[in-house]
Amino acid sequence: MGDMRRILIIDDDAAVTNYLMVFLMQTELFEPVVVNDSREAPALLSGEKVDLVLLDMDMPGLSGLDILRQIRDAGMDIPVIILTGVSDVDLAVRAMKLGAFDYLTKPADDDKLLETIDRALEHSALSARLTELPDGLSRDGLEHAAAFEDFVSTDPGVMKVFHQAEHMAAAGFPVFIQGERGTGKESLARAIHSSSPRRDGPFVAVDAAAIDSLRLAAELFGQVRDFRGACEDRPGFLEQAAGGTMFLNSIECLGMPVQVRLRRVISEGEYYRENSTEIRRIDIRFVVSTTKDLTSDDYRETFSRDLLYHLMVNCIRIPPLRERPGDIPLLAEKFLKEEMESTGAACGGFDQEFLDLLAGYAFPGNVEELQAIVRSCLSGCQGGMIRVDCLPFYVRDRIETGRKAGGPAPRLLSEVKSEYAASAVEYFGGDRELAAHALGIAREELDELLG
Repeated sequence: MGDMRRILIIDDDAAVTNYLMVFLMQTELFEPVVVNDSREAPALLSGEKVDLVLLDMDMPGLSGLDILRQIRDAGMDIPVIILTGVSDVDLAVRAMKLGAFDYLTKPADDDKLLETIDRALEHSALSARLTELPDGLSRDGLEHAAAFEDFVSTDPGVMKVFHQAEHMAAAGFPVFIQGERGTGKESLARAIHSSSPRRDGPFVAVDAAAIDSLRLAAELFGQVRDFRGACEDRPGFLEQAAGGTMFLNSIECLGMPVQVRLRRVISEGEYYRENSTEIRRIDIRFVVSTTKDLTSDDYRETFSRDLLYHLMVNCIRIPPLRERPGDIPLLAEKFLKEEMESTGAACGGFDQEFLDLLAGYAFPGNVEELQAIVRSCLSGCQGGMIRVDCLPFYVRDRIETGRKAGGPAPRLLSEVKSEYAASAVEYFGGDRELAAHALGIAREELDELLG
């Protein structure tokens, strides 16, 4: 890891801090600094260089959550690892929501502690590189441009997504892709795999929504013959992706037992097949995606907060097609060429009025819907130009309805909530406690809305 890294240990238990200080010094990699009185931590954090924090949760004076809030509110990009008792796991998950990188239960295994510190520092360096990405990026600056060639776009926002993805691909952390249906989440996942050190390994795409919930665990983790001989030994998708990347789409469809097992795969590299207690080891990288806002209250009881914040360590949002209308003609031409080659149909191209009309369409189905529209129009143009009257009736109805209603298309409720919460914080001069009280919500809920 190069130069010695300065690690701040904040814990009121002197026995714990003494042990950690000696252990870290013995590695000759770290310079530990100990704080037993948590009230001293803010001044030290703001006045001295710290590369990483090991933070206890339950302390007199300032709690671990208090210190985390101060670190976040001050904009300090310092990775924090929580050290907590077994009974404090829920509290640790709340800490991760406030920006902690990970948590370990006391007493932390020495090797696990060093591994987690290495990952936290690596992720901190990755976050710094992503923050420094400038505007105006292009494909020319990509080291693995060929990996992204199937994702057609010239939009500046998408170009930045490509560069973010390439940086994330170089690390081994999970990547969480957020995007509406049809935006190209699997294409981006393949690009991440193809530009990663795992590019020579397998890429396995699994859509949890397409698998019966009763069979999902067996399909993912595999199974062994049960005592009745009713099923055969069979590897799951996990083993098929060993040494490579698994793209897991529609993660909101995972049941809670599967979520718990998946969390263990991510953190420990361990799993077991159905009908078996034999622990197996695996080396795998996850790219996951969903169209849902899993941070909302709708999923608080059905999706593990612990798993969610581990998956969201690296997030990428793919802009919907309506936010990048300049890509519509490029994609339409691509799909038209592909359809003509595959069907042998002839066409004189797109009428400009047709393209102008599509530029103002909301495309709820995004890129996949555009492809379906082009396919439908080609079959109806009878060899001539594709004009407005070739559009499927439902598209024309939606465009006409939008014209009558006027104004922009409805936005996601989560976006509106977040913006309203931010305006409340601004109104109260940055005081989140006052803003939360005025909004009638808990401070934690406000923090979640603000991200």
